[in-house]
Amino acid sequence: MSDVDNKVKMIVEGLLMAAGRPLTLDNIIAVFAKNEQPDRAELKTVMEAISADCDDRGFELKQVASGYRFQVKQDLSEWVAKLWEERPPRYTRALLETLALIAYRQPITRGDIEEIRGVGVSANIIRTLLDREWIRVVGHRDVPGRPAMFATTKQFLDYFNLKSLQELPPLSEIKELAQTDQEIDLADELAQQRVIDLPEDVIDEASFEQNEAERAQLLEEEE
Repeated sequence: MSDVDNKVKMIVEGLLMAAGRPLTLDNIIAVFAKNEQPDRAELKTVMEAISADCDDRGFELKQVASGYRFQVKQDLSEWVAKLWEERPPRYTRALLETLALIAYRQPITRGDIEEIRGVGVSANIIRTLLDREWIRVVGHRDVPGRPAMFATTKQFLDYFNLKSLQELPPLSEIKELAQTDQEIDLADELAQQRVIDLPEDVIDEASFEQNEAERAQLLEEEE
C-alpha cells in the first residue's frame, strides 16, 4: 500500500473511531478535500486492509445497514459486559413475537399481528418498538380505517448486526420461543444469536412467501 493509501487508511480509522455511529463510504469521502477524495474502489480496498488488520485484535470492522463501524468481537462480549453494572433492557415474549412478525412479514399491520398471535397487541409494545426506532410506519393499508403498516428500520439491522433483511435467518432455523423464559434479555439472546424466536405455529412458510413481493420492495428501499 502506498504512502497516500496509508494516509487514507489512517484517516478512515480515525473517523470510524470518533464517529460513534456507522459511516457510509459517502460519509467518509465527504470529509476529504475535493482534490484529495479517494474513489469508492480505492476506499473499498482501504476497508479490506483495515478489516484484515483487525484479525488479531479485540475488535473488528463490521458493515451493517447504516455503514461501517468498529465493534468488539463477539467472543469477547463476556468480558466486555462486565464493564457495565446495569443489566440491559428486558422485554417480554409478546414484544419479541411482535418484533419477529414485523421483521419476517413486513409490511404488516397491528391487526395482522393480532390475528396471527391470537391475542391483542398492546399499544405499549408498538410504542416501545417505535421509540427504540426498530420499526417505522411505511404506509397505510387501503382498507376501512387505513391501518398503519409497520416495517423494520436500519437501526433494527444495526442493533442485530445485520447488513440487510436478506441476512435474517431462514424460518427453519428459528427456535421455539416456548423454550425460553417469559422475559428475555435482548442483549444476550438476540444480539449474540441474531435470531428472533417464534413458536412454530406463529408463522408458516406459506404465509411468509405471500409477503415476498412487498419485502423485496423494502429491500430496495433500504439499499
